[in-house]
Formats: sequence, structure tokens, C-alpha cells
Amino acid sequence: MIFFKPSLRVFRPAILLLCAAAFSGCTTVLTSTPPAQTAPPSRPAAAKAGRIPATQKPYQIDGKTYYPLPSAEGYTETGTASWYGNPFHGRKTSNGETYNMYDWTAAHKTLPMNTRLLVENLGNGRSTTVRINDRGPFVGTRIIDLSYNVARDLGIIKEGTGQVRITALGEAETVQLADNKTEAHFLPHEDFQKGDFYVQIGAFTVQENAERLKNKMNKGGRETETFRHERGDQIFYRVQVKAGNTLTTAKQMAQTMAGSGFPEAFVVAR
Repeated sequence: MIFFKPSLRVFRPAILLLCAAAFSGCTTVLTSTPPAQTAPPSRPAAAKAGRIPATQKPYQIDGKTYYPLPSAEGYTETGTASWYGNPFHGRKTSNGETYNMYDWTAAHKTLPMNTRLLVENLGNGRSTTVRINDRGPFVGTRIIDLSYNVARDLGIIKEGTGQVRITALGEAETVQLADNKTEAHFLPHEDFQKGDFYVQIGAFTVQENAERLKNKMNKGGRETETFRHERGDQIFYRVQVKAGNTLTTAKQMAQTMAGSGFPEAFVVAR
């Protein structure tokens, strides 16, 4: 079950509806012999102003589309937690870091990256905090995939899963003060509501088909463009309709196009 508590102080990044390639999500893997400890991953550089992080764009896993939440504000959820170690240790996570099973991190399907969570094991009362840096789990109804260290602290290594409650705490950085004191400062986030938005209404392997649809939309008064996109050994020609400069307007456009014969229409930012 998911509940929202407005009183929690957390950060506010934002969502952008864009059909993206599947992220490197994770599944539960039990390992009896953890590898030698490695240094924790460094924090990735902040995205340039005006650009939507790739981790905030919708993505597909096994035909299902997941839409990252615009904010973690007031987020709390109760459900099954799992954990992952080998063979994911040392691989890239969805936000570009190197996964370290000995760090205090976790994977969630939709929470913004770097969300800080309080994770409470409802079975034994243990709790700890984690930082989201990956996408997953994509197994059954599990709500979070924990690193090995976190799972060990919570006491779910042996069983592999456990019932937990997760609560968003926000994204913060530790600031060094005088007299060796420190305090947490919540990080600011750029305004993802504004941008140059389009609505994609089709993608074709034959350029002539894409141009035909573009010309039809232009004649109907919709400013439309085609964009060439290479994916593996295939080339697609995407047809996208200009949708304004705010995410709200673009989402309304997507709904309009979906009701006009393009049910798979979705928002794209440039």
C-alpha cells in the first residue's frame, strides 16, 4: 500500500513522460560468498540546468512502462523487500554509478534517484537508511531491492525477502561547519516543468512513411517534425508534434493526440 504524508520534508525533482530504453534493473540474487569489499561509488555530477535526467524518464521492462515520480514528498510504502549482490556487484547502476553491495543503497522502480529512505523491517523492528541509485526490483510485487549491507543490517539475508516500510527522507548533503560540526542541507533542484516539449505519435523504419504522417499533421495545423534515431542495427524515424514550453501543456497535448488515433502518444523534451 502507498500513502502520502505531506508533512515530510523532502526534495522535489520532476517527472517527464518519455518512452526510454529499459534501465539496468535488478532482481534478487542470493550469494553465500560475498566478494572482497571495494570502495564506495562516487556521487555522479549534477545534471546541467534545463536538462531532464535520463533516470526521470519513463522506461519499459518486459513490456510494462514505469513512470518515475516527480517528487518523493510525503512518500511511504509498505511491502516486500529483497536484496541483490552477485553478479551485480561492480556493474553499473541505472544512474551511472558502480554498484557496491557493501554500500547503503537500494533500487526502486519509480522514486527519484538519490532519494533518502528510512527502511524498517516490520518483522524484527530493525531499521536503517538507504539512498536510491538503481531501478528495480522487477519480480512480483516487491517494492525495493536492497544492497547486501542493508539486507544484512535488517536481518533478511537468510530468507531473501522481508516485509518493510519505506519512508522518504529527502536528498541532502553533509556540510562541514565550525568546531568539527556537520549538518545536512537539502539540495535544490531545477524546474523540470519548463522546457521544449514534443509529443511523439509514431516511429517508422521507412522514412517515407514518417514524412507522410508529418506532412499530414502539418497540413492539419500541427507543427510536426521527424527525427532520425539509431537503435542497435535499426534506424527509426520518429514523428513528433510540437507541444509547447510547459510539461502540463505537453501532457494535455499527449492526451489529445491519444484520443485522435494515436493511443501510444507520449511526451518528449528537447
